[in-house]
Amino acid sequence: MAKTVLVVDDMQSQLELISNYLSRAGYRVTTAESGAIALEKIQSNKPDIIITDLVMPEVTGLELCRTLKRMPETANIPVIACTTKGRKLDQTWAKKQGVAAYIVKPCTEEQLVAVVRSVDS
Repeated sequence: MAKTVLVVDDMQSQLELISNYLSRAGYRVTTAESGAIALEKIQSNKPDIIITDLVMPEVTGLELCRTLKRMPETANIPVIACTTKGRKLDQTWAKKQGVAAYIVKPCTEEQLVAVVRSVDS
């Protein structure tokens, strides 16, 4: 059975691009346009993996990650940050917030799928 990946990004073009990459790699994909919408969706249908942008209105990707890591029922879902923030400081801070992997946009299909597979246990 294919694993489900929830992709969270406020840019529709990024949602579509990442969804296409993952679908071609055999994953089932659901999307959310914000961290707040993602939290709602996760309550009713827990994904196996979450990919989130970091810079979003309302609930940022790091706030989403921190919230999920505090809840026992979602604490073990791997969260991948997929963002334009490429500084080492940003990556270090994200990992301290519970991010399992970090990829900088723009990325290739191969790069994204490799990162997803690295957390897909």
